Amino acid sequence: MNVAIVHFVLLYMSGAEKVLEALCELYPEADIYTHVYDPTNISDLIKKHKIKTTFINKLPGARNYYKNYLPLMPYALEQLDLSEYDLIISCESGPTKGIVPNPDSLHVCYCHSPMRYVWDMYHEYTKHKHILLKPIHSYFIHKLKIWDHSTASRVDLFIANSSFVSRRIKKYYRRDSMVLPPPVDIDNFETSAEIGDYYLWLGRFVQHKRPDIAVEAFNKSGKKLIMIGGGEETERLKEQANENIEIMGFQPFDVIKTMLAGCKALVFPGIEDAGIIPVEAMASGRPVIAFNKGGLKDTIIDGKTGLFFNEQTAAGLANAVEEFETMMDMFDSQFIAEHAKSFSKHNFKVKFKQIIDAQLVMHSSS
Repeated sequence: MNVAIVHFVLLYMSGAEKVLEALCELYPEADIYTHVYDPTNISDLIKKHKIKTTFINKLPGARNYYKNYLPLMPYALEQLDLSEYDLIISCESGPTKGIVPNPDSLHVCYCHSPMRYVWDMYHEYTKHKHILLKPIHSYFIHKLKIWDHSTASRVDLFIANSSFVSRRIKKYYRRDSMVLPPPVDIDNFETSAEIGDYYLWLGRFVQHKRPDIAVEAFNKSGKKLIMIGGGEETERLKEQANENIEIMGFQPFDVIKTMLAGCKALVFPGIEDAGIIPVEAMASGRPVIAFNKGGLKDTIIDGKTGLFFNEQTAAGLANAVEEFETMMDMFDSQFIAEHAKSFSKHNFKVKFKQIIDAQLVMHSSS
């Protein structure tokens, strides 16, 4: 069986690339198609595959400014000749599902999210555009919405990474989908008998993940917060943070692993489509204090593996931390770590293969 995997861009390793790695293990002979490719920061597992790019990769500054070429990506995808493939797996977070499959191939889309900057976060992204560019930007996004909705009909099966994303697929594409959370390398994490006197933030310092809420909440409480990560909000957060907040920046995995296992809890005030970092915290035996919306509702058991708060504000997070400290002894590290195993890479691969095999049987008999 000839297999093609279509991935948005290959420039760094994040949660989407971890999914790609699992697919590469499932289909070791698959070819990978992507808009832009930089092998520097890509894992050896992925680089073992034949990687082909669209013409976007040849455009000036594509590696750094690929988002500027978004209006050209639908055309780039439709130029790909995938007629030789029996199975096509598109990994959707940017334009990938819009390829043109041949009538006999099975096209499955593993959807990280319908494009946020086109649909539910359109106004958030647009308000930062220069006033002279807004009309042009709005025109192209309008055209992209029409194309994105229409190309949902080219997909035989949608698999969503969370119930949250599944509802968005239904809303914007009017398509049903199966739900399969993304794989997590559970075996890379372990619990610790020694818990430190600090809470932990882990992830990129970007606006939609709301690190500002964490800083404001811990500024007021005076409790110890360690923040690991980096991004466009780094300097602003450093200016706002009091002495009880330590901003460590990016750290190697060994440091992250130790800090996860030793924290009181991971704080997570943002809205995530699925959320791999909270599962990594649970694999380390630590509970997660999270905003009660998004993909984390599929992975956290409220009161047992974490604690949800309902207002996405500093006060909401601060109140949740106070509540957590009154019940901290009720959280069982071993139970939390055992719960996280259900989201392992092994389980993902087994379930994904079962879904695909069943679809192939149905597809061949239709």
